[in-house]
Amino acid sequence: MLAAILAIVLTAQAHPAPESLAQANTALQMGEADAALRLLDSLPPSAEAHNLRCRVLFSLEDWDAAASECAQAVTMDPQNSDYHMWLGRALGERASRVSFLSAFSLASRVREELEQAVRLNPQNAPALADLGEFYYDAPGIAGGGSDKAEEIAAQLEKVDPARADELRGRIAEKHHDYVTAEHELKQAIAASEHPAFQWMILGSFYTRHNRWDDMDAAVQSGLKAAQSDRSANVALFNAASMLNRCNRNLELAARLFQEYLSGSPKTEEAPAFAAHARLARIDAQLGNIPAARRERTAALELAHDYQPALALKF
Repeated sequence: MLAAILAIVLTAQAHPAPESLAQANTALQMGEADAALRLLDSLPPSAEAHNLRCRVLFSLEDWDAAASECAQAVTMDPQNSDYHMWLGRALGERASRVSFLSAFSLASRVREELEQAVRLNPQNAPALADLGEFYYDAPGIAGGGSDKAEEIAAQLEKVDPARADELRGRIAEKHHDYVTAEHELKQAIAASEHPAFQWMILGSFYTRHNRWDDMDAAVQSGLKAAQSDRSANVALFNAASMLNRCNRNLELAARLFQEYLSGSPKTEEAPAFAAHARLARIDAQLGNIPAARRERTAALELAHDYQPALALKF
């Protein structure tokens, strides 16, 4: 009898209740980082729990801790494509913020993880897109190459045509073929089921080339597309972030952050605490310090150690 009870306890520890993991994922998507981490702290170790913790830490921009959690998820379940993809992403963020020699050594690990993600699931469109981005961005000595990126684009074409067009656009831009890049990014809009996202990507392309009127038009087109697509609510966050980076039309950026925060659904790709922190910065620039303080407080209530919010001083 004792052995049977022990077996039940050990099984429960190895396999957390699905509803608990679902609650943690919901908190992650809503941008409630502290709540998500508290839920995960209450669960026994598992590959899924480690992956969720990795993604929470990733959203908090704590790349080292995120990579550690993702590595544990991969160790516990090495056949999961998504776990390898998230480890590759976390390592990639680490590589972009360290010295050249450290980045070079990390680059091979990033490539290996993304390649493994694609081997395990050739239909994993986000992993394919990430691998394609690595290939066109990394030097040949690190395993990169435009020819490899083009091969990934061909694979993506069968899974997610819009991502394939976007990847081809980025490859063309890397080679300073801006006419082709713009054409491919517009093709991505036409091919996408959620064109609001692609409009913002095209807008970012215009910002990189100081085409401000075209950027404004792309933002407006994206916002119009998002009005009839609730799942594209994150496009409001993307547009506001773009305007914020360019220090352009900050009143519109503030309104878009407010609309994103008041609407639904949310997503971990656009954390609510990050939206509050960015809105706080804009409010301060616009001279509304009381509103800025409220937004900073709102960000820290969701994620008490979110460094960009902690760095705001007003």
